[in-house]
Amino acid sequence: MPALVASDLDRTLIYSSAALALTMPDARAPRLLCVEVHESKPLSYMTETAAQLLTDLGDAAVFVPTTTRTRKQYQRINLPGPQPTYAICANGGHLLVDGVSDPDWHARVTARLADQCAPLAEVQEHLLRAADPVWVRKHRVADDLFAYLVVERELLDEDWVKELAVWAENRGWTVSLQGRKIYAVPKPLTKSAAMREVARRTGAELTLAAGDSLLDADLLLAADRGWRPGHGELADTGWTAPALRALPERGVLAGERILRELLGAVRGA
Repeated sequence: MPALVASDLDRTLIYSSAALALTMPDARAPRLLCVEVHESKPLSYMTETAAQLLTDLGDAAVFVPTTTRTRKQYQRINLPGPQPTYAICANGGHLLVDGVSDPDWHARVTARLADQCAPLAEVQEHLLRAADPVWVRKHRVADDLFAYLVVERELLDEDWVKELAVWAENRGWTVSLQGRKIYAVPKPLTKSAAMREVARRTGAELTLAAGDSLLDADLLLAADRGWRPGHGELADTGWTAPALRALPERGVLAGERILRELLGAVRGA
């Protein structure tokens, strides 16, 4: 049976220039491959070594990109290696099969959200009313499933984020702060549920996962083995789990290490 590898993308496998964390002397910096262009500008990178590791991983396992990005945001990424048959977008709200959202899966997800948590419109209204225009730059809705704010981190009141988390918890939602974005996501909208569906369809008996944020925690717990980098929400809070390996590397070199570990686990299975 094939192994399934479900990995988060941003700040796990791919990195913006601000997140690269190139702390070594310039002459020793790794060669980088641009894997995302947005509005004619390079946006996300991985090391060339990581690109080869991902190519090898795609040949050896069912590799499933697993992201909170919308479908449109995901589809501007050009990952090296074989084109993935499956991809998980919008935090599990869309399961792409050969690039197309599976309508039955999406219908099941939206029915679950309607049944188990407060509506998106209520959360949107609260964010518009409660967030301070001093530090909010953009209000966004992702695929009519969840909301997020783009903020100025240096001006952000961290206590406000904690208060928002309490407010959201009482309505069946969760809050995650990732870089310059504050996400408000319905609790039933999970990457792990979509990963289990792909495992069911492919017959995978071994599931491996990687991620860096609170929104990846359920994915890491659901997998047989998981990895997280030395940066991000999970690292900052010291989050761990029995089958989780917490790596020390930070930035783009963490992405390379994660892929090396995933490939080793697949080949050793």
